[in-house]
Amino acid sequence: MPDCSYIAAGSRIAVAGATGRVGAALLAALAEDPVNVVALSRAVSSERLPSGTQIAKIDFDERATLSEALEGVDRLFLAHGTSDQQVKNEIAMIDAAVAGGVSHIVKLSAMGPPTQLHPFDWHMKIEAHLANCNVGYTVLRPSCFMDVLARAKAPVASGTWGGTAEDGRVNLIDTRDIAGVARVVLLRDDFPNSQRAYHLTGPGTVSMPEIADELSRLLGRTVVYARRSRTEHREVLVSSGVSEIVADLLLGLDRIFREGALAETTTTVTGLTGKKPRSIADWLLDNRDAFGSATQTASA
Repeated sequence: MPDCSYIAAGSRIAVAGATGRVGAALLAALAEDPVNVVALSRAVSSERLPSGTQIAKIDFDERATLSEALEGVDRLFLAHGTSDQQVKNEIAMIDAAVAGGVSHIVKLSAMGPPTQLHPFDWHMKIEAHLANCNVGYTVLRPSCFMDVLARAKAPVASGTWGGTAEDGRVNLIDTRDIAGVARVVLLRDDFPNSQRAYHLTGPGTVSMPEIADELSRLLGRTVVYARRSRTEHREVLVSSGVSEIVADLLLGLDRIFREGALAETTTTVTGLTGKKPRSIADWLLDNRDAFGSATQTASA
């Protein structure tokens, strides 16, 4: 990490959203650091958590459990799965942290324009609440996760991948790089009372057709990104079994991609962690088998 001061050994860090993609990666990243980490979870245990992880069970319908879980906590990482309860639940956690004396909150947000599209508008409401709290905080605003492409694994394998993103460019980011930044911010102590935000991206932009070309190279067969209208793609999504709200979220994301609203490139990941962010080619290589090889597809 860059040369700076760090929190005292034995400090207590709470990770809310510990079973999510970034939260789980953050727990793994903190495993070798001299701090005490507690995972806040609605489940008593989870296979997604590292072995031996201390877990504090929380229930957003029982606000006292939030205060109890945050007792003695110095710093809080706050993430929440995308849902219509996200604003209410994250604000409740922020309020419990402030009341409990947590000195710094690291909030996982999202990079994007002011918009009515979910979940971007939800994050704006939570950020606005946090801005009015008397606490040090860091807002992490990553571009879209590379993991969003996990939804394309089955369609790519069956030759039915497509959407409404057209040739729009987006700078996707690996969740492990977001976790790496979160680790640095949680451990640093040079500006504990600061209130700031960081925009996090991968190393460069890419379009869905370019991802199809890279998959074609990796899999040894032709992968095509089918261009669909909004109506056509919504029908495909709903018929595949996703809920109405998820279908609308994915269509909104395609619109953001199509309009290039997440095409910004920053050097923040490298500046904070000292490491270059992973590229989309790196992520696709790591996940190649899940998209199905030419042999697997032919025998399916």
